[in-house]
Amino acid sequence: MKLSVPSKKMILVICISALILMAGGAVLCLAVGSLPSREALPFALGVLLTSALNVLKVYMLERTVQKAVGKADAASGKNFVRFQYLIRYFLTGLVLVAAALIPFINIWGAIIGVFTLQISIVVVRSMKLDNNT
Repeated sequence: MKLSVPSKKMILVICISALILMAGGAVLCLAVGSLPSREALPFALGVLLTSALNVLKVYMLERTVQKAVGKADAASGKNFVRFQYLIRYFLTGLVLVAAALIPFINIWGAIIGVFTLQISIVVVRSMKLDNNT
């Protein structure tokens, strides 16, 4: 499946914001005085895990929209979109629970990484895309 231009831009912004958050976490660990490898790596893993999930969610959302538009019945399209919405948020909850239970993944890094999707939405919408992209 070919991704649309806004989806590609969202994925790019997710990756860039994840890198910025991981670098910020490493700088913060240095500023606090702890060894960067001791605290920064679990934080970076949490951000990386949820940012990778957000890239998957963008792909899933793109696929959902394309399939829902192609459905002949509006009610079945609406139910399909709702079900896909629940799946995406179930996956987010699953990743956050896994980050909380796995000791070498920082839960705060995972929680902060969840917001990379929202950051990408704000950035892409502020780019004032024309209707053709």
